[in-house]
Amino acid sequence: MSRFFTTGSDSESESSVSGDELVPKAPGGNYGKPLLLSEDEEDTKRVVRSAKDKRFEELTNLIKTIRNAMKIRDVTRCLEEFELLGRAFGKAKSVVDKEGVPRFYLRILADLEDYLNELWEDKEGKKKMNKNNAKALSTLRQKIRKYNRDFETHIAAYRQNPEQSDEDEEKKSRDSEASGSSSSGEDEEDDDGVASFLKKKEEPRSRFLKGGEEEEEEESEEEEDWGSSGSGTDSESDEEEGKFTSLASKFLKKDEEKKGGERKREEKAKKKHDRKSRRLEEEEEDDGEWEKVKGGVPLVKEKPKMFAKGTEITHGVVVKKLNEILQARGKKGTDRAAQIELLQLLVAIANENGLGVALEVKIKFNIIASLYDYNPNLATYMKPEMWQKCLGCIEELLDVLFAHPEIFIGENILEESENLSNPEQPYRVRGCILTLVERMDEEFTKIMQNTDPHSQEYVEHLKDEGRVCSIIGRLQKYLQEKGTTEELCRVFLRRVLHTYYKFDYGARRRGAGDPQVWGGEGDDEDEEEDSAALMERLCKFIYAKDRTDRIRTCAILCHIYHHALHSRWYAARDLMLMSHLQDNIQHADPPVQILYNRTMVQLGICAFREGLIKDAHNALLDIQSSGRAKELLGQGLLLRSLQERNPEQEKVEKRRQVPFHMHVNLELLECVYLVAAMLLEIPYMAAHEFDARRRMISKQFHHQLRVGERQPLLGPPESMREHVVAASKAMKMGDWRSCHRFVVNEKMNGKVWDLFPEADKVRAMLVRKIQEESLRTYLFTYSSVYDSISMEILAAMFELDLPTVHSIISKMIINEELMASLDQPTATVMMHRTEPTAQQNLALQLAEKLGTLMENNERVLDHKQGSFGGYFRDQKDGYRKGDGGYLRRGGYRQERGGNY
Repeated sequence: MSRFFTTGSDSESESSVSGDELVPKAPGGNYGKPLLLSEDEEDTKRVVRSAKDKRFEELTNLIKTIRNAMKIRDVTRCLEEFELLGRAFGKAKSVVDKEGVPRFYLRILADLEDYLNELWEDKEGKKKMNKNNAKALSTLRQKIRKYNRDFETHIAAYRQNPEQSDEDEEKKSRDSEASGSSSSGEDEEDDDGVASFLKKKEEPRSRFLKGGEEEEEEESEEEEDWGSSGSGTDSESDEEEGKFTSLASKFLKKDEEKKGGERKREEKAKKKHDRKSRRLEEEEEDDGEWEKVKGGVPLVKEKPKMFAKGTEITHGVVVKKLNEILQARGKKGTDRAAQIELLQLLVAIANENGLGVALEVKIKFNIIASLYDYNPNLATYMKPEMWQKCLGCIEELLDVLFAHPEIFIGENILEESENLSNPEQPYRVRGCILTLVERMDEEFTKIMQNTDPHSQEYVEHLKDEGRVCSIIGRLQKYLQEKGTTEELCRVFLRRVLHTYYKFDYGARRRGAGDPQVWGGEGDDEDEEEDSAALMERLCKFIYAKDRTDRIRTCAILCHIYHHALHSRWYAARDLMLMSHLQDNIQHADPPVQILYNRTMVQLGICAFREGLIKDAHNALLDIQSSGRAKELLGQGLLLRSLQERNPEQEKVEKRRQVPFHMHVNLELLECVYLVAAMLLEIPYMAAHEFDARRRMISKQFHHQLRVGERQPLLGPPESMREHVVAASKAMKMGDWRSCHRFVVNEKMNGKVWDLFPEADKVRAMLVRKIQEESLRTYLFTYSSVYDSISMEILAAMFELDLPTVHSIISKMIINEELMASLDQPTATVMMHRTEPTAQQNLALQLAEKLGTLMENNERVLDHKQGSFGGYFRDQKDGYRKGDGGYLRRGGYRQERGGNY
């Protein structure tokens, strides 16, 4: 603002600096008319600032920008602002030489260096950086290390004592906190309180109360010290104007004032130290009534006022408040935990004022939905405290619905047609309890997927399955009375999905005649009903009533799995064949395909337990031959080198994984498959040893045999695969005892056979199959050596009874696998020497290969159709000569001009 000063005394000039209008003196000594100024010029006050304030403010603004860039990981912006900061510090060198390097400048140098080192060590974060940020990171890291060498001693001193933060920043933050509180009316305070409670704030540094009187003393002293700083108020400046002879002298601090400020700070630090030592002495003298808690007691955040004082709590007011809280749902910056807390407070207020059960049900629906929304990311799972709270809320809601059957809930009810307050008509509430329970079941699966299966935490989470099944059972009972057919099919499927993979030990004990049977938690209806009857009842209802193919498909697969798990092979096989799922399962969604693969695997293991080796091999062939059993069963992801997944695909596939307690043992599965392949492949190989067109029954089994043959030094088998390979070699020689020792021993029992429910029965079946197939292999291998052989000798050799040996040999003769005849009076097998010798077999193989080669050459010539002179087939004359060449029967050589 322009000001006109007179040429009078200093007092006159000083008085003229006030905010009033200034009048210039006329040349004649008389004052003329006053000079009219605009309103803007009148309100503007001239502020004179020192060079220190200007330079330091410039530095703090740049530091603030750098910190904001650090928060959003914008390294490029950090580099630009750091260069500007260095230039600004160079301009402030004269001030720094007088005052010393400011502490806030040292802090940003230390923090920036630590921040860059942390980014540099975070390899995953560096991979996700864009090209500009990565380039800026290496540049800025080198620059900051080089720049900080000039401030090594200052930064080291700061790192030793970082608690002594800059006083100016603390004062500014304290001042901003104090200026943030403003008074308003009760009604406005109500709405603003809820909105501010729902808004997320950055967590301030935790401050703790050390004691009432001491806290007040510290605050008062800090205020005094704040007031004694160089920046004064306008009123103070007006009072002190008369003390200074010039404006410049007013804004310059004297040395005495500097010394006084330093003295005050020293006294304050000393008082603070004395207070701490006094408090520690009092605590030591104390009798032990009070226990010192590290960190003190945090300040409790005051809950917002839901309703203003004197407000009449009615249905309309509560519903309005509920809608107001729900409007913040999903918005950015909403504190979800505060939203849940407000809804629970609203339920309590509604219950205190007796607003009815329907309103309570409506609010509880929204509480459960808010608990599900607490994690906005689908891939993340609920925290344990939120999960327990969710289970409790659903149980409370079911209690209310069972206690008040007059309440009608449905997702098709519009909010306008809800009846929450009129008891004369049936209560109507919008909501779907089935959807909430289904989401709860999905959250339970996610919790199990994301927990380490080998930890105690997994066991603790697994205990919650009892509560989950109990909730589903109660919901089933509720929907059987009030639900639709579609809802019943959905809840029945949830019940089936929690039952199909569990072995019913109670049913087995009842079958064995044990009166003390095991019983799980459940309804009175299900305590006497074993899992087989329960699955039969639930699945048959779904087969009859379901209109969606997916639910019926899942129910059929679960039913087959349960049959196979309990060794009901023929029921499981017939249900699989009648369903015709093999024809179109490739069009189903991935979770259903995983369930189909699990069912086929369980079906194969069931066939193996029942001694049906060929059926077991056929059921397991598709899964095991792919080499991706782990992935196809939803039990983990394979590292694909050729086909890389993007992060989104990996997240989707991880959500499809089956929880660990539902896994099928992959080593058991592979062992069952390899043993079944051995029992089929070894006799077949012995029967077709010289057959050139012999096909492989199991490629994976042949691969294991080749791996075993390639080993230069054969030692005792260690792994499961090596045991099967060693057993196969023994069976090939007809040595069933060695084969049995390799397949059934302590190591294999611990890894595989003891995992079956009836392990002894499986081992007995396995021994019998090894004896029978070894007998067949022996006859195929050594039939050319014998003229006749006694069946009694064979029975003794393989420890089989005579009827079994007679049956096996008869089947081989009928199927033309063995060229022999039975002499019944002497119980002897008479061999017919119709099998070719080894030399004849080699000649036959050569003839077959030559025939194959000839057919291939003829096929090539037919394809060419005589396009380049030579011989081609003529239907009438056989072969006829082309242009320039001849055909020689013994080499199929075609000559043209000397070229072959």
